Parts: sequence; C-alpha cells; structure tokens
Amino acid sequence: MIARLLAWVLLASLAGVAAFGYAVYSKRIMLPERYDPFAPLDIRAPQGLLTPFKRWRTLHDAQLCDAALARSGLVYRAMADSTSAAGCELKDVARVTRSGDTGFSAPFLATCPLALGMAYFEHQYLQPAALETYGERVARIEHVGSYACRNVNHQQNAALSQHASANAIDLTGFVLDDGKRITLARWDDASSPDARFLRRVHEGACRSFDTTLGPDYNALHETHFHVDMGPYSLCR
Repeated sequence: MIARLLAWVLLASLAGVAAFGYAVYSKRIMLPERYDPFAPLDIRAPQGLLTPFKRWRTLHDAQLCDAALARSGLVYRAMADSTSAAGCELKDVARVTRSGDTGFSAPFLATCPLALGMAYFEHQYLQPAALETYGERVARIEHVGSYACRNVNHQQNAALSQHASANAIDLTGFVLDDGKRITLARWDDASSPDARFLRRVHEGACRSFDTTLGPDYNALHETHFHVDMGPYSLCR
C-alpha cells in the first residue's frame, strides 16, 4: 500500500515537472532569461547551472546556433555552400573577421558551432585569464587557419580532418593590448606567467570546444592548440 502510494506521488511529481517545463517552453510561464532553459543562449552572459544545457541545445540546432551567433559579438559574413575539386564540402559556414574589440591575425571560415565556440572561449575564458594574469585584455588572437581540404595529420589513409569542413582552427598565440605576444613556445616554462596563462587558456578551450589538442598531445601540436567541434570529446 505504501509502495503504491509512493509510486503515485512520484508519478504526480513527474507529471507536474513535465507540465511546468512545457509551460516554460511554450512561454505560458515567463522566467528571467538566466533561469529559463529554453531562452536563447547568450555566450557573453555569466555562466550558470543551465549554461551547459543551453550550449548543448544550441550547438545541436542550426536555427538556435544562428540566433546565438547573431548576438555573440562576432563580426562575420555568411558564405555560400561549396564543394572543392577534392570533394571537401563547406556548408553553412561564415567568414569571421573580429570578435568585438578583439581581432584575429586573419579572417577565417567556420561552421556555426566553431564560430560560437570561439566567441564563448574568448568571452568566458581567454579574456578573464589575460586580465587576471597580466591586468589587460587580449587584443588579437593568432591562428594558422581553419579550412584545409585534407585528412587527419595529412595521412593518406586517414579520415577527413575537421579542418576539411572548416570545423576546426589552430591557435598559435595571443597579443595583449600593450603589444606583448604570448606563443606556445612558453608552454614548458613553469616559472613564467606566460606558461600559467597558456595552461588556463588550454583548460578554457577544453570547456569551449569538443576537442582540444596542445603540446602535451604530440610533437605535431607543440606550436599550437588544435580546437574543433567534431564528434569526439578529447582534451589533451
């Protein structure tokens, strides 16, 4: 009898939660944006308990991703879909030129998830790390490109790289407002503020992208952070 009563209470509770969730989703109940799991993702807003869910939902829905990108602060231009002679397909990509007051060493092509990941990484992790380490912001993010129609690690029999669809980018350094340049050459100098900064940046990248590979992964990545929004989760 008690077990059946508990089962009914649990069922009623679940039904109540489901009804409340639907009411929030359908906007019959309005919550502040920060506490609304179905509100559009604002990558510049302070992170909260719902941020991981909002990011996951946004990155897996093209319309939500486009909407979040439009309010991300990135300066970009949508590009027409294309297929290279080698068969690499660019679909739903943008050409990114700036992130607010932060520049890039060169414009780059990016899928919506990659572009949004870059904006999230810059606002939530890169700039806070720079301010806390050096007392100033990063003025420019340096990279060696995103799109390259090739296989993983340029191996003939490997799968296509995430670079082949502009879903990855290789970050090589960061330039502060005063002109100071920090590259991954300082990665192993444990006593240097630059090394501590780079370690924080790597940690932030791991939280912003699906895959982050750095100098500790292998010799091919000793000069850059490879970050992508591919199907695998890896932080090395």
